[in-house]
Amino acid sequence: MSDGINVVGVYVDDQDAALDFYVDKLGFRVHTDVRNGDYRWLTVQHPDQPAFQLGLFAPGPPIHDNATAHTLRAMVAKGAMPPLVLAVTDCQATYARLKARGVEFTQEPVERYGSVDAGFRDPAGNGWKMIQAPRGGQ
Repeated sequence: MSDGINVVGVYVDDQDAALDFYVDKLGFRVHTDVRNGDYRWLTVQHPDQPAFQLGLFAPGPPIHDNATAHTLRAMVAKGAMPPLVLAVTDCQATYARLKARGVEFTQEPVERYGSVDAGFRDPAGNGWKMIQAPRGGQ
């Protein structure tokens, strides 16, 4: 029997830059940072979700050959991967706080269908949507 999803990964081209972004700018915490030769298993977690980890993985050996790793990095840089979604209580306030920390937004907060959302990308190009649920929890 499965206990659920523990780690979801995103591809990053520079794990140190990704770590700085997710910890220093978004406020995540380091969960695991271990190396086995050139391979690095790096995960972070949102402070309010300690059972869930976001893996910051660099394409390459032992999983990918060099050509595949290059293709994956190029796809991520172009924003081709599905966006991640960050739920927030107040999109406008979170936008202001993250912008002050140096997060570069691709979309300022916009109200639509009763919710408010904004968009940003991490240093590798992974897209994020930041969404404030409609008032009243609809």
